[in-house]
Amino acid sequence: MYGTSEIVDAVDAAAPVDAERTAFRRTEKLYKLYKTQAPKSWKNQAHRKADLSGVIDFHSVLESFKQCGATPAGIFKYECRGFNRPVFCFEERPGFYFIHGALTDDEQVHWIRESLISFPQPPNRTNHTEAYGPIFGLFDAVQNNKVLVEAKSTSSEVDCILGYDKTNLNSKRFSFSEYCMIKNNDESYKSVAASLLLRKLRWSTLGLQFDWSKRNYAVSLPHKRMPDDLCLVAKKMAVPAMPNGEEFQPEAAIVNYFGPSDMLGGHLDDMEKDWSKPIVSISLGCKAIFLLGGKSREDMPIAMFLRSGDIVLMAGEARACFHGVPRIFTDSEHADNVDLLSQFSNEADLCFREYIRTSRININIRQVN
Repeated sequence: MYGTSEIVDAVDAAAPVDAERTAFRRTEKLYKLYKTQAPKSWKNQAHRKADLSGVIDFHSVLESFKQCGATPAGIFKYECRGFNRPVFCFEERPGFYFIHGALTDDEQVHWIRESLISFPQPPNRTNHTEAYGPIFGLFDAVQNNKVLVEAKSTSSEVDCILGYDKTNLNSKRFSFSEYCMIKNNDESYKSVAASLLLRKLRWSTLGLQFDWSKRNYAVSLPHKRMPDDLCLVAKKMAVPAMPNGEEFQPEAAIVNYFGPSDMLGGHLDDMEKDWSKPIVSISLGCKAIFLLGGKSREDMPIAMFLRSGDIVLMAGEARACFHGVPRIFTDSEHADNVDLLSQFSNEADLCFREYIRTSRININIRQVN
């Protein structure tokens, strides 16, 4: 899910008049992050508070169900034989499944590490690939305060990837270097701090690579197989949404990285051939609001919280529903990430902790063919 629409910075100074906007867009505006005064003074201004009373909280839904066996109107608990996680569905959105607390704390930590260390590694493409070509070791460079500079020569591994990737028109090569080496060198280099690149990382693609310019999967691009352990998670969690007797076959994933003021506008994920197979969407990091609309942008969307460790499935009719993420929460009152942050308490984990403290990661896994 959340893969084929651009993640954008959502901060606005004031809400515009929206009389002509669609129902989906009006709802986005309700929850979108706004500053209370002029843009030039954003750094010193508080966020405009949003009314969250209409947002469904599946943590509360589950606790209430455990106590009295009841669910709110329009929501039901889905029973799936052999599946040991709580699954909830909406009567008006068939094909949508919400699995609250699907991943343990240890599993969340593992996938956060993988998302920051392994998933942006070439031949996987990221939003930085077009500008800089293959970038190896981004998170290691962040931990060691390195900068990315234009390189006079590159490894054969980089040259091999560039040779096969005909969509990368940038002939320049870049690699990480110590800042002091750049500072002491007489030559002029184009450089950018690794920490800035990480903060501007918005997506990476696993398995079959997605061509954003053509909005399809480019099988000719160099790629690795999907990680085996991620495939196992996806197959296990996809069970409630799979047709009887069939097993989910993960072939690609898009990993979205959300910064403090980022949003993902309403969109459809319609590039896969068989919509009877679900998109398996894993949430990590800060809590977010997810909007699930209908088949038209004029259908009023349902707002719900997504917490770290939650998983959403969208299959069948739900694949034709507009959906998006208008906001993530980074403040201590709403982020709901204290327990997760405690898992990164070692000094060696400082970079992970600082990143996930104000960020959200979404891994959405797909069966392409």
